[in-house]
Amino acid sequence: MTPRIESSTEKRLVGIRLLMSFANFKVTELWKTFMSRRKEIKNNLNADLISMVIYSPNHFADFKPTNEFERWATVEVKNFDNIPSGMEKFALPGGLYAVFDYKGLNTDSSIFQYIYGTWIPRSNYLLDDRPHFEVLGEKYKNNDPASEEEIWIPIKIK
Repeated sequence: MTPRIESSTEKRLVGIRLLMSFANFKVTELWKTFMSRRKEIKNNLNADLISMVIYSPNHFADFKPTNEFERWATVEVKNFDNIPSGMEKFALPGGLYAVFDYKGLNTDSSIFQYIYGTWIPRSNYLLDDRPHFEVLGEKYKNNDPASEEEIWIPIKIK
């Protein structure tokens, strides 16, 4: 699978976040909480959902399933006016990304094993220390093998 390389501008996101690890994966809890409240966000830029992850700089170099990271459930907004109580804002910095068009179950981690274990080492890029995110658009269907999403991996030239 070959990604497209894109330069993204800053995105304004509003949502909720949870600290978790792969050993203590709370993504279902995060999304249930967010989805029950997402209609409270009134200035959405579009209907897409954005699942964002903030890893520590050495997360992959010293990988353990217990390494903690921040996962966000968000939507992109026009501005940071009227943020619902209990939600937070995040300015996702722009930059260079490898964008993978993924089709399949959202529980299948083989795509990430390919990206981090095969594609990155063989590419002309290194991981950049910026958030990773997935765009869950109109073709996204939770727990469906026909689901489609975009996986955005922050990169920089070697």
